[in-house]
Amino acid sequence: MRRLARRLLDSGPVIVLAAIAGAGSFTHIHDTATEHGQDGWMAWAVAVCVDLTCVMAARERQRDAATGRQRSGPVSWPALVLAGGVVLSLAANLHQAEASVWGWLVAATPAGAFLIAVSMLERRATTRPADPRPAPAPTTVTTSATPVPAPPMPELVPADADAPGSAAGLPPALVTFARRVADEHHATHGAPITAETLRARLGVSDQLAADLLRTLHAVPETA
Repeated sequence: MRRLARRLLDSGPVIVLAAIAGAGSFTHIHDTATEHGQDGWMAWAVAVCVDLTCVMAARERQRDAATGRQRSGPVSWPALVLAGGVVLSLAANLHQAEASVWGWLVAATPAGAFLIAVSMLERRATTRPADPRPAPAPTTVTTSATPVPAPPMPELVPADADAPGSAAGLPPALVTFARRVADEHHATHGAPITAETLRARLGVSDQLAADLLRTLHAVPETA
C-alpha cells in the first residue's frame, strides 16, 4: 500500500501535467487545422496524429535505451520524430497566440510543459533501480601445493630391443616420459608416485600405468 501511494505521489503530478499540457496543445492544433481547411473530424485527426506521434517517439526512445540499441547517426530516428512533433505543436500554439511577446510565451507553455512531462516520464522509465542484494564475495580456493603440469605426451614409437622398458614391451619414449612425471611428482610431494596418480597424469589405462611403474622400479635411471 505504501509503495502504491509513493508511486502515485511520484508519477501523479507528472501525468496530470502531461494531460493538461497535451489537452492545451491538442486544442491549439485542432483550431489551427480548422482555420486551414481541415473541417470536422479531420481537424481532430490532425491534432491526434501530432500528439500521439510525440508519445510514440518518446516510447521508442525508451525501448532503444532499454535494449541498448545504437543509433545509426548523430540523432536517432525516434528523437528526430519527437522533435518534429514538438515543433509542429509549438507552431500551432504560436499561430493561435496574440501577436505579442507575452502572448507567444503563454501560447508556447503547453507545448513546453508537454515536452518536459514526456521527458520526465521517459527518464523514470529508463532508470533502473539498484540491486539491493550485496554482490557475492569472490571465492578463493587454497591448495596445499601448486600442481605441476605434466610435460607434453610424446608420440608412441616402436620399442627398441636395447632401450629401457623394451623387455616389458613398452615404448622407450613412454617410459622416459613416465620417469620425468614420476621425478617431478617426487620433487613436489616428497613421495614416490603411485600407479593411480601416474595413470591420471598420463591418461593411460590402469594396466599400462602398473606396467610403467614396475618398469620404473626395475630399470635404474640413466644419466
